[in-house]
Amino acid sequence: MLAFMTRFDVDLFVLGGGSGGVRAARVAAEHGARVAVAEEDRWGGTCVIRGCVPKKLLVYASEVSRTLEEARANGWTIEGVTHDWATLIAAKDKEITRLSQAYASRLTKAGAEVIEGRAVLADSHTVEVAGRRITAANILVATGGRAKRPSPSWITSDEAFHLPSLPKRIAILGGGYIGVEFAHIFAGLGAQVTLIHRDTLVLRGFDPEVREAMTSSLTAHGIDVVCCTELGGKPGALVAGDRTIEVDLQMAAIGRDPNSAKLGLAEAGVTLDAKHAITVDEWSRTSVPNIYAVGDVTGRVALTPVAIREGHAVADTLFGNRPTPVHHHLIPTAVFGQPAAAAVGLTEPAALAAGHSLRIYRATFRPMRYALSGRDEKVMIKLVVDRDSDRVLGLHVVGAEAPEIVQAAAIAITMGATKADLDRTFALHPTTAEELVLLR
Repeated sequence: MLAFMTRFDVDLFVLGGGSGGVRAARVAAEHGARVAVAEEDRWGGTCVIRGCVPKKLLVYASEVSRTLEEARANGWTIEGVTHDWATLIAAKDKEITRLSQAYASRLTKAGAEVIEGRAVLADSHTVEVAGRRITAANILVATGGRAKRPSPSWITSDEAFHLPSLPKRIAILGGGYIGVEFAHIFAGLGAQVTLIHRDTLVLRGFDPEVREAMTSSLTAHGIDVVCCTELGGKPGALVAGDRTIEVDLQMAAIGRDPNSAKLGLAEAGVTLDAKHAITVDEWSRTSVPNIYAVGDVTGRVALTPVAIREGHAVADTLFGNRPTPVHHHLIPTAVFGQPAAAAVGLTEPAALAAGHSLRIYRATFRPMRYALSGRDEKVMIKLVVDRDSDRVLGLHVVGAEAPEIVQAAAIAITMGATKADLDRTFALHPTTAEELVLLR
């Protein structure tokens, strides 16, 4: 295949150095393709620079306050504990810089040309970047998304990672992944947090029992959860219904838009949907046969592992003699709250809507780790099982180890595990995960 592409400067040009673009570029280069990849900001994209990775580092830091509380009940004497926000942010920045450099290094090592600058399509086979015009047999758009901002008075999670100091009082608008996670982060580090959401329960799209448990956990951690459909007031004094909420900082966590503007996509003939996401098929191919798109810019599933899988599939399809479509089902996901929530497969309402006759298995209990501290925090494990086939359709967990449990269990569920398969699995005692094979 590659022998027919010599009239172009490269076989693949990738716009965007985030997780999906980097994976596609690296794998394509390892397959022997001539690859160039351009990034206008820092290598690593949303996940590494302003998303999953720095967020998880802040989660770890904020969880220490909970550990200290439990330590005292376990006999530890801890006095005079303080936290320095600037030290945390400096350490986080150092690690993000290391990871970003590693991304660029891996691309170079694989043989891809790394270009600093904003790339724009001139036509369906030509890219302009850093004062150059580069022709490409195939183009991959992996430019990610950008945080929505209701007005300039609101910061987003992008800026939250670089605040000069921890706010004393912060309002967070939005009850999705980002809102819930940052509410726990700021509260765990000592801020007074108000989370404003238009629904009575957070985490729309998750199983109802997960939503109930996670909403309760916010309140249990001293986070003020406010339900309102109209928000007014002025910066620093928000008005939600009959309440005035005084804050020092306002953070919007209301989703992300596809980063598709001013890339020359329309001029090249690439079709966008009503939300300005790039329309693609199961091969991540756009309306222009030689132009592909992966990750958040496509408006499909905005999760880093999905973008990575999509990018890898494009590289294998084009250059690995391994045609690989991507089907977006049975995708495990997690919300790193305190406690965390994780799920894979269908929720109970979704399974019923799909016509399944169900058996539901659930357990709610206080984990052993809180036996001495007496923390009033429960683990919730729920299995959604098809009554006729006994196949596990969904697993939903709330608890400290939820993401680790669900990731491991997702392997079995993806392979088509039945409830009987779980029943004949020996328990590993004493663990939280053992409940998964003991549910009756």
